[in-house]
Amino acid sequence: MGTFVHLHLHTEYSLLDGLTRISSIADKAIADGQGAVAITDHGVMYGAVEFYTALKAKGIKPIIGCEVYVARRSRLLKEGKLDSSGNHLILLCKNEIGYRNLCYMVSMSFIDGFYARPRIDMELLSAHSEGLIALSGCVAGKIPQYILSGDIGEAEKAAIELKNIFGEDFYLEIQNHGLDDERKVAYALKLMSSKLDIPLVATNDVHYL
Repeated sequence: MGTFVHLHLHTEYSLLDGLTRISSIADKAIADGQGAVAITDHGVMYGAVEFYTALKAKGIKPIIGCEVYVARRSRLLKEGKLDSSGNHLILLCKNEIGYRNLCYMVSMSFIDGFYARPRIDMELLSAHSEGLIALSGCVAGKIPQYILSGDIGEAEKAAIELKNIFGEDFYLEIQNHGLDDERKVAYALKLMSSKLDIPLVATNDVHYL
């Protein structure tokens, strides 16, 4: 098997967004020589059990995760446009503790954080980070958004905050789908990686097989 692993993948459970059918993922991974694949649907874990079962049946390692929405302030604040969205962040389970923590945070994102979409916040992340790996996300992540706005100082502060929470399990995520914004972000993240001693990880933002 090859060494590349998709760590950022949206299935049909990323509603109105993902077109990757869980039933087809294992065969595609085998055809591409990949021994593991992650599921990171937007804000939900609806497909986790189906994904795990389907991949295990074909001998592919399933990595359970989620692309969560992190509230710009608190998940408890629900005041107009500022709170109706959130920055993207990839969370991947390392073990059962991580799975339980991720399930809890995703549940709370609906129970008390839902406002236009399910949202967690930094308070939840700080309290429930054990057993999880975090990737900084696509261009809709907090760090890339600061980079694109020209505020490298705030981008570095956001990276340090996540490093303090996740330690060696935090990675700066670079992508290249031919978009100018992604190239700008990747260049800045490469410099930030060296400066802050935070490793890089390359992903595709997979939405179809």
